[in-house]
Amino acid sequence: MSGKRSIFEEVGSEARAEAAPQTGLIDRARRGARGAIRAWLMVLFALVVVMIAVGGLTRLTDSGLSITEWKPVTGALPPMSAADWESEFDKYRAIPEYQLQNKGMSLAEFKVIYWWEWGHRQLGRVIGLVWAAGFLWFLVRRQIPHGWTGRLLGLGALGGLQGAIGWWMVSSGLTGTMVDVASYRLATHLGIAFVILALISWYVLTLGREERELIQARRGAEPKLKGLATGVLHFSFLQILLGALVAGIDAGRGFPTWPLMNGAFFPADAFYVPGAENGATWRAFFENPGLVQFMHRMAGYLLFVFALFAWWKARGSPLVRTRRAFDWMAVAIFGQMVLGIVTVLYAAPWQIAIIHQLGAVAVVVLVLRARFQTMYPTAQSVRGSA
Repeated sequence: MSGKRSIFEEVGSEARAEAAPQTGLIDRARRGARGAIRAWLMVLFALVVVMIAVGGLTRLTDSGLSITEWKPVTGALPPMSAADWESEFDKYRAIPEYQLQNKGMSLAEFKVIYWWEWGHRQLGRVIGLVWAAGFLWFLVRRQIPHGWTGRLLGLGALGGLQGAIGWWMVSSGLTGTMVDVASYRLATHLGIAFVILALISWYVLTLGREERELIQARRGAEPKLKGLATGVLHFSFLQILLGALVAGIDAGRGFPTWPLMNGAFFPADAFYVPGAENGATWRAFFENPGLVQFMHRMAGYLLFVFALFAWWKARGSPLVRTRRAFDWMAVAIFGQMVLGIVTVLYAAPWQIAIIHQLGAVAVVVLVLRARFQTMYPTAQSVRGSA
């Protein structure tokens, strides 16, 4: 039997540990596997960027109509025999693109465009599988942070919608006198791709910091700069849609001069569209190459001026990282404008055009980064503010 203990005796370390209050329980319960989910989203981001590039090359090589059916599951297998190839080729020879533009194409030539479209669709399936595998893994293991299940599920829903929109786009070029997909449907398809890319980018930025850090950082937010960054983001998205209209009707190859368009500021016959003589002049904004390219040019200039204004206003931020984020945003938009001019001057060869499209990815990511920094500024020392 132990003796009496003195009131002056120190309590052991074990007792102190048991008695000490435990902190951070809420953080641990809500945190989830933030780092692992962020890494998974980065993989998805890379795949979506590749998807955008392959989709652009599919359009630039006129390969998008080579597969005339939508088979989400069985379509994963390419033709496996000579008879299968002949069957696919026969289906292609029945559509307007072959009849009006590619009549006489050989089977070997058909295989080239077929593989581009098949690769594009296959990559979409891979993205879907990577999303589904990752989401179910984290869901079953209950590692998704509080409030994130709906966001991650929404990415998958958008991916499924994108597949349906892709077929809606392709189907527009299979009837009548169409030799390409409808440009507005192409713009919708590309627009959804950039929405998915932007959401993934935002989630990656958000998961890069703890929830409590974000809550604390919001106290130092700069609402006016956030508003400017949001405006640049929306303007950039509009410019991307206009770029899709340019690509959809090959408008980038019609006026290979700058700063004028074949010697004129405003292109001649800008509102002429065959078959639109009965008052449907609105179609010119989607189908007239000169007008579509003019809109893309003017929007590019205005976007650059607006981004320059946002950058100038950001010079007044006391936070170095915020100023640097706007620096990179301005550099990306300026570089993209210069690249657009080069693309026009060389009549949009695929090698330059695809770099221009990937430049849009860089612009969106860097604008989002600048916007994120205005909402959740990174703390800095007094010395760092100099």
